[in-house]
Amino acid sequence: MNRRDFIALSTAATLTPIALSAKVVDYTPGMAQKALASGKVVFLDFSATWCGTCAAQDRVINALRSENPDYDTNITFIKVDWDDYGNGKLSNALKIPRRSTLVVLKGDKELGRIVAGTAKNKIKKLMDTALSAATS
Repeated sequence: MNRRDFIALSTAATLTPIALSAKVVDYTPGMAQKALASGKVVFLDFSATWCGTCAAQDRVINALRSENPDYDTNITFIKVDWDDYGNGKLSNALKIPRRSTLVVLKGDKELGRIVAGTAKNKIKKLMDTALSAATS
């Protein structure tokens, strides 16, 4: 682990409630495909620790997750580090244009996407789409 990652992880651990952080996993290659193959609905968050828009999205996502525990129960949240995987297979396959992109997938279908949006109502709509797909 490099110094930047250690500092970011330490800060996140200090500022994020344990209950919320436990339900978001850091991406590793193949992880999303495994979750999708097992029938899970996946919420991908392409972000960078230094990105202000990403931080705003993160605050909204965490607030919505704390308001509705069904999100964590039914959706697999995966954070994809843009600095590490922005040019990776997953980003290229999904044609992710930039960091601060949120994508919901089920099986081989994309159910929704937000690029650089931070509006609570739009992020809630995307999370509700994921929840609906996961519970239907």
